[in-house]
Amino acid sequence: MTKQVTLGITGATGIPIAFALLEQLLLHDCIVHLVISNAGIITTKQETGITLSGNPNQTKKILCSELNLVNDEQLFVYSNQDWFAPIASGSNVSDVMIVCPCSMASLGKIAGSLGEDLLIRAADVIMKERKNLILVPRETPFSAIHLENMLKLAKLGVSILPPVPAFYNHPKTINDIIITSVSRILDQANINNNLATRWGN
Repeated sequence: MTKQVTLGITGATGIPIAFALLEQLLLHDCIVHLVISNAGIITTKQETGITLSGNPNQTKKILCSELNLVNDEQLFVYSNQDWFAPIASGSNVSDVMIVCPCSMASLGKIAGSLGEDLLIRAADVIMKERKNLILVPRETPFSAIHLENMLKLAKLGVSILPPVPAFYNHPKTINDIIITSVSRILDQANINNNLATRWGN
């Protein structure tokens, strides 16, 4: 069965991880519902040089061109203010939602159920429908407030997955480190993959 995945991208650092994850989700034949915050658009320009548009159709064209995405017919992009997007309602909820990277501001809003935009609302829907929510927080060090918010969400079954690098597999490039994080995210989303070396192999 084709897995429906909502991918939220916020303004935290880590856009290359999000783009590698997007590519892998499509390669694994997932239907991806993508929403990017305004801060995420700004950070994308800063970290990758890619200028996205406020128009979701244009953003899809840019991403498909810049990232050489396959299965682009399985990619749906929404404005962060599109309250008519299917992911805004529990009647059309995805199987899993991943917020990568997840800023502390977004994480705090998710923890407080402050659905002021589509990205936060979609996360709220995933939780209320008891689906799989994975947050990839990018911040260091964490304040007590950050940790309290993460603990609150973890107690609700949310997976908190900071992209911590592993060195037992002897990474040689930045991409090796990115792919290891992507592999762990896919694991939490119950998507089988062989992207990274497994312990003991």
